[in-house]
Amino acid sequence: MVTINQKAIFPIGLGTWHMGDDPQKRTQEIQALRAGLDHGATVIDTAEMYGEGNAERLVGEAIQPYHREDLYLISKVYPWHASREQLPICLDHSLQRLGTDYLDMYLLHWRGNIPLVETVEALEKAKQAGKIRAWGVSNFDVADMEELMRVTNGQNCQTNQVLYNLSERGIEFDLLPYMQQHQLPLIAYSPIAQGDSLGGHLTEQRVLQEIAHQHQVDIFQVLLAWCIRDGQTLAIPQSSSVAHTISNIQAGHLQLTEEELALIDALYPAPTNKQPLAIL
Repeated sequence: MVTINQKAIFPIGLGTWHMGDDPQKRTQEIQALRAGLDHGATVIDTAEMYGEGNAERLVGEAIQPYHREDLYLISKVYPWHASREQLPICLDHSLQRLGTDYLDMYLLHWRGNIPLVETVEALEKAKQAGKIRAWGVSNFDVADMEELMRVTNGQNCQTNQVLYNLSERGIEFDLLPYMQQHQLPLIAYSPIAQGDSLGGHLTEQRVLQEIAHQHQVDIFQVLLAWCIRDGQTLAIPQSSSVAHTISNIQAGHLQLTEEELALIDALYPAPTNKQPLAIL
């Protein structure tokens, strides 16, 4: 389990990027989300950006049979909507699409031109109004986090969601240590490199194949287990397949050995200098 805002959460959640756009896939996508929830996931991560609200509408339909208090819903606000005037309006729209009266976590999707002091003020007001339980950021590097912490109430930030997977380890040099120092859990998006479609050729690696075979799992489950290995990371893979979603959730129970982690490190070494923050 990973603890976010003092709540223990299963470390594999459900991503929804690219979901909700194709009416012909709607039933399948809803079934996949529900399969994830039925097999132990509690987190669903979405954003107003995803299909301009289509993903939030899909999630709203998918969660109807479930008790709201059993779920952990995350959504994100566009940076140009993160003002005193616009954020509460966009938050209400997100809540309406999701069919709920609060979010467990609301994230600033990435840095924009609106000053952080204004965004934090709007987020704090939303929290005081009971419309969000907590807030965080996404795609923030160390300098962004340092600036945020200097803002009044900036220390109320509860998480940072960034790209992180075996072939994108750059945050381990400075951002991840910074977050650990400030007891900020990581939310990792694209934790399996979008089905190994980002150029890392992870599924072709014999070492990973052998580790997967040893545990009688697939390589994607190994990648997810690696991603959450520190106990302070929530991974949010996206899948529209019931079988793949269940497999992803099962990876939350997979423990890699120290020897296996060392073999993986030898294949994909941790960074030894500052890397630009990877963003999709």
